[in-house]
Amino acid sequence: MNPNLDHLQPYPFQKLSALMEGIRPHPACSEIVLSIGEPKHSTPAFIEHAFSADLSGLAKYPTTLGSPALRESIADWLSRRFKLAGIDPNTQIIPVNGSREALFSFAQAVIDSSRPRPTVICPNPFYQIYEGAAILAGARPYFINTVAADNFTLHFEQIPEAIWTDTQLVYVCSPGNPTGSVMQLKDWETLFALSTRYGFVIAADECYSEIYFDEQQPPLGGLQAATQLGNSAFSKLVVFASLSKRSNVPGMRSGFVAGDSQILAKFLLYRTYHGCAMSPTVQAASRAAWQDEAHVVTNRQLYREKFSKTIAILMDCMDVNLPQAGFYLWVNTPIDDSKFAQELYRHYNVLVLPGSYLARTAHDINPGNNFVRIALVASLDECLEAANRIKQLVAHLAK
Repeated sequence: MNPNLDHLQPYPFQKLSALMEGIRPHPACSEIVLSIGEPKHSTPAFIEHAFSADLSGLAKYPTTLGSPALRESIADWLSRRFKLAGIDPNTQIIPVNGSREALFSFAQAVIDSSRPRPTVICPNPFYQIYEGAAILAGARPYFINTVAADNFTLHFEQIPEAIWTDTQLVYVCSPGNPTGSVMQLKDWETLFALSTRYGFVIAADECYSEIYFDEQQPPLGGLQAATQLGNSAFSKLVVFASLSKRSNVPGMRSGFVAGDSQILAKFLLYRTYHGCAMSPTVQAASRAAWQDEAHVVTNRQLYREKFSKTIAILMDCMDVNLPQAGFYLWVNTPIDDSKFAQELYRHYNVLVLPGSYLARTAHDINPGNNFVRIALVASLDECLEAANRIKQLVAHLAK
């Protein structure tokens, strides 16, 4: 067996299950699950129709590159959403089966483990796929801590010269999971300059890019930043996008990668052997989803209402703020985060994820300690009920 498998840590939800083992929640409280980032809003009917209308696609082998029609619909969406002058659907876009599998497999294609000390830089806290992808590619993860004191900004100056020299891949997540922070143009400018100097590839996870709160200020994307900074070829940059959160189709497993055509040509070769082509039926439904924006605006309105009303309840008892984007609240807890999650489940039957499960101890701290991630994915009524139960727990802990 691959010895690197022994270096993988349990997934956060495995740890959460073990944490809650043996606990019987209060029988008077119905269960409310806010621990996992699984969208619960209804899938738009037109996407379901596009899926069912192309069931003949199930009788065909898909191509790894996907259909020209799907890639063109993605290119059109990218150009509209991020104000791009142009992107080539034939060389700069590849459909993928959700951003998760692509984020993982990308490291396997990029990392050259024959070089000394191959290194992958990740934000901390982070999406655990980055760490696992690095380890199984034969690289070591190196973490950049992001903390509340400076709005969870990625400070690349934290990283020593010796680490940059060994770095082959940098994962960034904007909007961030779990913090909701968004990289600004100056952050991208710094990162692009470092990439030019040291030669590493940038993998930009943008799966939360379409959940934000001000319709006039959508989050800046990596391709958009590259274009504004004169990197119209997207050199050393690949972004990862998904329909799961944007269009409420997590079970469809549909997304894309876009960016540097030379990197994507190699990634396409890898994927051809990997055997992960998207079903033609899913492609048809995906094309319909990328072509429509009205359902995405409606989706944001639902989240906007949930965040506004939930924060109004919690702000009386906790330091809670509206994130820049995404559907998580990243909230400081009055006691140890794991203990807080246990007490909330035991007494009020609400599941949230301890922040320490989403981070690693690096540079003498675990930036997830004493935080919980609350995914506002349930219905409005459930989110408000959960907020009131959290408020009751905090009041009890204060006695």
